[in-house]
Amino acid sequence: MKIGLYFGTFNPIHIGHLIIANHFAEYSDLDKVWMVLTPHNPFKKKSSLLDNNHRYQLLLEALEDYPKIEPSTIEFNLPQPNYTTNTLAHLKEKYPQYEFSLIMGEDNLKTLHKWKNYEVILENHQIYVYPRISEITSTNSLKDHKNIKVIDAPVVEISSTFIRKAIQEGKNCRPLLSYPVWEYIDKMNFYR
Repeated sequence: MKIGLYFGTFNPIHIGHLIIANHFAEYSDLDKVWMVLTPHNPFKKKSSLLDNNHRYQLLLEALEDYPKIEPSTIEFNLPQPNYTTNTLAHLKEKYPQYEFSLIMGEDNLKTLHKWKNYEVILENHQIYVYPRISEITSTNSLKDHKNIKVIDAPVVEISSTFIRKAIQEGKNCRPLLSYPVWEYIDKMNFYR
C-alpha cells in the first residue's frame, strides 16, 4: 500500500488542506493520505498554536467523511524536535508493509536541500509536489530528480494564519473551514 504523508501543524485544518489531501487520495497513485500532525515544539512558545489534542480533534472532525485520508499523531511520541528523516525511519520500521511518500508544496521543495538528511529522503521516498503561488522564481534542480513527482493539483492559497487572524478580528471565515471544524472552534472559543 502506498501512503502519502502530508505534514503540518493544521492550526486549524481548513478546506485548502482538505482539497490538497483529497486530490492526492483520489487522483494520484497513492492508496491513502495520512495527515501527520506536527506537535507543539516545547522550545517554541507560540500562543496561537492550539494544544496537540485540540488540533487532533479538529483533524478527526474534518476527516470524518474522507475514508482515504487519516489523521496521524505518529510524531507525538518521537524525540523533539521532529525531523522528517527520523519520522520516515520510524514509520518504515513500524509499518514495513507500506511504502511511504511525502506530499509537499512547491515552496517546500525549494528549501528541501536544507532539511536534515534530505539526500536519504530523496533516495528512499517519492515526493509528490503540488503547485504554490510563490514569489521565489529561482529554478530548482531537485524538480528533475527521479523521485520527485510534480502533480497538477489545484492551487489553493488559504492560510491558517489568515483564518486565525480573521477569527480574532471577529470576521466571518466559516466558508474556509468545514462545518464540524468551525463548530468545534466556535464552541471552544479558539483563536479569539
